[in-house]
Formats: sequence, structure tokens, C-alpha cells
Amino acid sequence: MSNKPIVLILLHNDSVEANKIAAQVCQQLSKAQVSICALASDKKLVQTQGFEIDEYIEGKSANPNLALVFGGDGTILRAVEVTRKSNIPVLGINLGHVGFLAEAEVEHIEDVVKAIVEHKWVEEQRLAIDVVVTKDSEIVFESFALNDVAIEKSEPGHMFDLILEIDGKPVSRLWGDGIVLATPTGSTAYAFSAGGPVVWPEVEALVLLPLAAHALFSDPMVIGADSEIAIDVESDEGVLSADGLRKFALKEKDRVVLTSDKSYINLAHIDAAPFTDRLVAKFKLPVDGWRGE
Repeated sequence: MSNKPIVLILLHNDSVEANKIAAQVCQQLSKAQVSICALASDKKLVQTQGFEIDEYIEGKSANPNLALVFGGDGTILRAVEVTRKSNIPVLGINLGHVGFLAEAEVEHIEDVVKAIVEHKWVEEQRLAIDVVVTKDSEIVFESFALNDVAIEKSEPGHMFDLILEIDGKPVSRLWGDGIVLATPTGSTAYAFSAGGPVVWPEVEALVLLPLAAHALFSDPMVIGADSEIAIDVESDEGVLSADGLRKFALKEKDRVVLTSDKSYINLAHIDAAPFTDRLVAKFKLPVDGWRGE
């Protein structure tokens, strides 16, 4: 592609390191005549000496070809709130810990800049979850999640009473700490810590995990992506959390309906390395002794 891309810069607002590295990358991209834009809040944080940054206003600005995110997985999840409706692919520079959603570490910044300038990145669609909460058949909350939706008790020491329904059929009444529904992307996050399986990103499925449930049937379940999961709240109160960011206080008789989102979320990579390599690298899995090449 001959035209230079438009890059949206998104930052971890509380990180001095993110601001510094973003400024360095912006300077390199600007020298290569790549157009740069940022939200008003992020634009103020990046030092703009020697290069221009346009303000990005969703629905009014030109649609960026790529969002470049500086931070950890939490920053990337927040960035998706900005990029999702415009379907902008997200490429993360990891400044956090594990950084499973991030494409590159800081030491590989030069490779990222080169790939952006040459417009050579690979886009990958990721399944998301659509969240609807109803009260007396009226919608009281709507959201989405790239990683997971957690429905949990709000007070320690009390069991959370839930009724689980899948595709219009009752599955189980669960007393415990709650339920987590994760996408393949989120299977390496909260769901993994709670004992769930790792699901490869290309698998069209959702992982459902009862949390510390007092029930004979409380193991993780892998559910088809076309299924509808409904959870009726039978306790006084609880909390719903989508990606740990968008929260809603649940009350008795609330009904939570979870389905696959009709639109996918795009992540970008500078190479097409298999998920297996990412899994081994991020979790530092022991592969010594492998006889392959």
C-alpha cells in the first residue's frame, strides 16, 4: 500500500514510561510521514516537540488504520472501548507484566515502527461477549467483553445463589462465589486462574466456570459460540464486571443474558507467529528437551 497509515495512539494515563516511549515512537513515525492522532487526554500527555498529533474524535475524525497501545493488558482492554465501534485493529506494546494481549515488548519497538511504516501487519479477529441485564423484562444494563464477564457476590462470607440456563434449558442452581464466562482470548486471564482451560483464539467457543460452587456439577464447561447463556440472580445483591472495567450492581431477580457479540474485535500482529509460541513465551513454559526444530 502506497499511502501512509493513520495511527491512533492510546496510553496508560498514569505511566510516565508509557508517555516517554510513546513520544519516541511518535517522533519516529512522524519522520516517516505517518499521520498520528490521539484522544484529547492522551495528546496532552505525549511530548509533541517536532511532530504533530491530531485530536481523534470518534465519528468525526478520519478512521485510523491502526491503534497503537502503550501499556499492559488492562490498557489494551480500555483501548478496545475506543476502537471497537470503528473496528480499528489494536496493536499493543507491553509495558505491564504478562501482557498476553500485547504484540511486542519494548525492546522490539523498532520492528513495530518498521511494520507500521511499511503497512505490514497481520490482523486477527477475536470473539467478544455481548452482555444484557434485564429487570422485569426491561433492559437495565448493556455492555460487551473481550476477555470475560464475571458475575460475583458483592459481600465476602455469603454464598451467591444463581440459576444457570443454556439455550433456554435449565442446567443447574449454583451456590458459591459466582460465575465467569470467558472468550478464548480471556481463557488465559481470570478464567485460567480459576481453573479453566486455555482455548486457542481461533476456536469459536466460550468457557463457563462456576466459582467455588457448592455443587456436584461445578467443573468448567466449554459452550458453543452460538449458544445463549442466561443467569438468574436469586441472592439479594451481586456485581457484574465486564473485562474488569464496566461494572453493574446486580439485585435479586435480575437476569443476565450472555451471547457472542455480532461483531469481532480486531487485534494486530507484526508477524503471524502461532498462538503456541505466545503461550510458551508469556507463561515461560519449560520446553527444554523438545526434539523438534
